[in-house]
Amino acid sequence: MDHRVNDQTGPADPDPEGLPTLPFERSGPLDVPEMYRTLRAHRPVTRVRTQTGDIAWLVSGYEEARQAFADRRLGRSSPDPERAARISNSVLIGGPLGRIETEKAEHERMRRMLAPAFSARRMGALGPHVQDLADNLLDRMAELPPPVDLREHLSLPLPVLVICELLGVPYGDREHFRKLADTMTDLSDPEGARAAMTDLGAYTREIVLQKRANPAGDVFSDLATMDAPDEQIASLAAGLLFAGHETTVNRIDYGVLLLLANPAQRDALVADPSLTDAAVEEILRVAAPGNHGMPRYAHEDVTIGDVTVRRGEAVVIATTAANRDERTFADPDRFDIGRALDDPHLAFGYAARYCIGAGLARVELRAVFGTIFHRFPTLALAVPVEELTERCDSLTGGLTRLPVTW
Repeated sequence: MDHRVNDQTGPADPDPEGLPTLPFERSGPLDVPEMYRTLRAHRPVTRVRTQTGDIAWLVSGYEEARQAFADRRLGRSSPDPERAARISNSVLIGGPLGRIETEKAEHERMRRMLAPAFSARRMGALGPHVQDLADNLLDRMAELPPPVDLREHLSLPLPVLVICELLGVPYGDREHFRKLADTMTDLSDPEGARAAMTDLGAYTREIVLQKRANPAGDVFSDLATMDAPDEQIASLAAGLLFAGHETTVNRIDYGVLLLLANPAQRDALVADPSLTDAAVEEILRVAAPGNHGMPRYAHEDVTIGDVTVRRGEAVVIATTAANRDERTFADPDRFDIGRALDDPHLAFGYAARYCIGAGLARVELRAVFGTIFHRFPTLALAVPVEELTERCDSLTGGLTRLPVTW
């Protein structure tokens, strides 16, 4: 179910214990909820009521979020999974995942396995090809009569093309796995989301089995050689296919929105292409397409900031809030591509929980934002921003469409 950005509402009834209740209301697609700032001023780590009615600790401060990411006593698994608090109805990150006894070893093994595929050298070599793909998509878009949906013609096809080539997934299957990916993120239909997740795992399992018989130079061929059960490999493959494009789609959309809303920053980028890397980092810091947070569970008592989180309690790391922490970033709500990021944003996590696909996302974003406003210098929204529709019942958020003209 979709909602207009100016129709988002908070919880209908106050919490009986007086706890703030997730999700918080925000005023528009380029904002984060003001409640984060209010809480952070006094309690950057505080108890909240989750979407499912459970109680968790919300981390909205930058330094506190880094502590939570870096502390290995906080994990995705729970010491008591049957009674663990849930953050939402998401089948992906709504609750605990994995077993506490094996989580650390499995996480380290997965990263070792995938590190070569996402190495800085490989991402650097991929850059020119991604640029060619972006240029081709922009050329095709230029042939269309405006207005056009930027999401349909650039934001979505570029990351999908790239991840298909990198993983070894047929691009012709994109409608199939995109539909499954969209359904998996539906917070309003957990049964449908779980069925879609099962179907995506079955789909990737068949590809991996094919790669085992006929390997190629792609990531799924590498996964086919893993010494692990097929179902575990299929689950990892499905996760890569999903995460490898879903969030980048939204970053492109929201990056374009941010630059259109800040024409002086857009003009500075056009005048000085060397600002592209800085623009990408500022987009990653400021853009907030989703409002879910990253769940963690305390494997033993942990101190975050000045708060003690007891064993088994849930923690929600709100990276979009941490990236707007006024204690770390001067004038944090201002979009400034000239900003010196002495403290890096947390869009990709931190420490051992830093996203292994960060380099790939950056390659794609640099290709887009180093080019799009040169190719379309008069690019503008084709509708008022108030008429854009956000996917509020989606885990990853984002827009349903982004109509543009030139």
